[in-house]
Amino acid sequence: MVAFLLITHGSLGKSLQECAEHVMGGPLERFSVLSVDRSADPEIMREQAAQQIAALASEDGVLVLSDIYGATPCNIATRLPGARVALVSGVSLPMLIRALTYRKLSLTEVVAKAVSGGRDGIVVVEAAPETADCKDEAAHA
Repeated sequence: MVAFLLITHGSLGKSLQECAEHVMGGPLERFSVLSVDRSADPEIMREQAAQQIAALASEDGVLVLSDIYGATPCNIATRLPGARVALVSGVSLPMLIRALTYRKLSLTEVVAKAVSGGRDGIVVVEAAPETADCKDEAAHA
């Protein structure tokens, strides 16, 4: 099972974790969050992230999700050691839920699911008939 590390600005990662636990029906296994605050020393945060990766150690790998490409959390993640570590930036709740749903697949497949979940989670919702709901509209997109 692929493990997860979210590295995000402020409390975003914890909020995503709480939402994912709600959607998935309980606590998430092999899941950790590193919150990067404005005053954080990036080198210390990188060391903490490396420790969390080691604690999550999974033969199936660790998927690191960060919020903004090129920002401090993503830059910290790019400096993490390990051949079985993959990084995807632009984390969203749809991305996270999709990746968690398929976490028993290979790391490469989970990365692909995360990316498709993030992409598919962006939907322009237009005025719909009163009988339709967002779920129905998304199924037809």
